[in-house]
Amino acid sequence: MTEEHPNSEAAEPARSESPAVEPAKPEASPVEPPKPEPLAALPAKAEPQPEPDMPLLRIEGVAKKFGNFRAVDHVTLDIRVGEFFALLGPSGCGKTTLLRMLAGFETPDEGRILLNGRDIAPVLPHERPVNMMFQNYALFPHLSVRDNIAFGLKRAGMAKADINTRVAELVALVRLEGMEKRKPDQLSGGQRQRVALARSLARRPQVLLLDEPLAALDKKLRESTQHELMELQRRLGMTFIIVTHDQEEAMTMASRIGVMDAGRLDQVATPRDLYETPASRWIAEFVGDINLFEGQVGATENGRLAIATRDAGTIHVAEPRISPGKTIVSVAIRPEKVKLSRRPPAEGTGVRAFNCLEGVITDVSYLGGLTTYKVKLDSGAIVRSSMANTTRILDAYTASQRVVAWFTPDDCLVLEQ
Repeated sequence: MTEEHPNSEAAEPARSESPAVEPAKPEASPVEPPKPEPLAALPAKAEPQPEPDMPLLRIEGVAKKFGNFRAVDHVTLDIRVGEFFALLGPSGCGKTTLLRMLAGFETPDEGRILLNGRDIAPVLPHERPVNMMFQNYALFPHLSVRDNIAFGLKRAGMAKADINTRVAELVALVRLEGMEKRKPDQLSGGQRQRVALARSLARRPQVLLLDEPLAALDKKLRESTQHELMELQRRLGMTFIIVTHDQEEAMTMASRIGVMDAGRLDQVATPRDLYETPASRWIAEFVGDINLFEGQVGATENGRLAIATRDAGTIHVAEPRISPGKTIVSVAIRPEKVKLSRRPPAEGTGVRAFNCLEGVITDVSYLGGLTTYKVKLDSGAIVRSSMANTTRILDAYTASQRVVAWFTPDDCLVLEQ
């Protein structure tokens, strides 16, 4: 049996079908845009949207403890209307606890959660215009696809004709036509994921929360589902908040990413800014691969700052902003910025190679679109390089070959310790 979740639409006990609220009135059919693929009517907004300068969701100093363990440590965050936002971090960092507080399954010990300016802490989970799609999908195994999707609508007391219309819209939206009578055990993992998504959208929430929704899918299906979710979110114009520990997944899907560690929100940025300008050494190491060299700040010359490192000699970087009095820093270079050659690049190539490190290739990994190399420097340190395979016939470097690993001052990022 699938684990049931109290207070969620997917796990509430059945009630009489007498209306709990006034039955929803049929909506006028919107004019569909001319697309080659027929789409069902898009969900209407559940409630009036906030003013343009006001976030849809505002989290103010929210904290949560379990015994002596602080799972969420005074997190403050604004999320805008129609945003695809990702909470990214390692296991145990507090991202799922924060998501459960947004859904109403946990109560903050401190702080407020405002939706459209209204504090929703006292609002019961099933009464919030927020819905959550669980990691294990929480489908009822004894109900058909149609009945799983319709479950929350029946609980809300919607008229039968309106339920039929709404379920048909959602089945078309997630491309499950012809599977309405199947049970969950007759579906693939990707199809079960779509049923769970359709059920989460059934009551037209303002915010959809997704807790590691793609974790159970294989790599290829996960990648295709990422793009389907992005397209669906774009068409609906709904606010999605996804929790994941997969950096690539977050950077592919989200317009902004919040990185969490030990219950704190360390940085909020676009995927590009998060990757190119991480706020700390920890974030630089967590998001993607990176080469790091610790060194001492030296003199500035011609707009270039010299940093003396133990493992790579003196590295010249484009002059960064460093806190006054800071002398020990880390120089960070992404692997794709590190080029390999058999000899140092000539001055006439248009690239003035200030930083050249000599070493021997110890490992080569061919990944189709690119090849990654590990180069052991004469100091014993390892430098990683990723080079795109732009031609079919490769003049590739091989293990045990001596090479020069080089990068420009503009390729370097300085991080304070």
